[in-house]
Amino acid sequence: MKEKVLIFSAPSGSGKSTIVNHILGLHPEIEFSISATSRPPRGEEKDGVEYYFLSGDEFRERISRDEFVEHEEVYEGRFYGTLKSEVRRIWDKGHVIIFDVDVKGGVSLKRYFGEKALSVFIQAPSVEELRERLILRGTDSPEAIAERVAKAAEEMTYAPLFDRILVNDDLDTAYAQAEALVDDFLAR
Repeated sequence: MKEKVLIFSAPSGSGKSTIVNHILGLHPEIEFSISATSRPPRGEEKDGVEYYFLSGDEFRERISRDEFVEHEEVYEGRFYGTLKSEVRRIWDKGHVIIFDVDVKGGVSLKRYFGEKALSVFIQAPSVEELRERLILRGTDSPEAIAERVAKAAEEMTYAPLFDRILVNDDLDTAYAQAEALVDDFLAR
């Protein structure tokens, strides 16, 4: 299989991780790209599974050594990025890479990979729905939820920069739409 990339981006709480996990369950040839972050693990997250957890200093050092495809300081002092070594690890196995990244990271990845990539923006029906989903998730403090909700309105303005926009107001419909987008891209 040619080197291909699927990019799923969204504001927090839009359902992108749920949709990405659904796609992964259907396609053994697709492999999740593990992002690096300087934030601490949430809940049961494990290093090397959900993220590569790095200290802020280690993250900055790796930036200076040009070890990232893309990186972003999403919140003050909180870095996220994609290591070049992670891309090579997956492509060396002949797999398609799937990214579950923030909106700015998604735009950067699409710019970097160009026609090798399909970028999909997952959109919740409303900012209020996002707030409810984040509360129900139960992994963030009320302050963190307020910060994420405030950021979501700005992130929604990035939707037109993606190849496709998928509104997640009904999960089964969103699954079906995501499956169709992925199947079409993989068939090219």
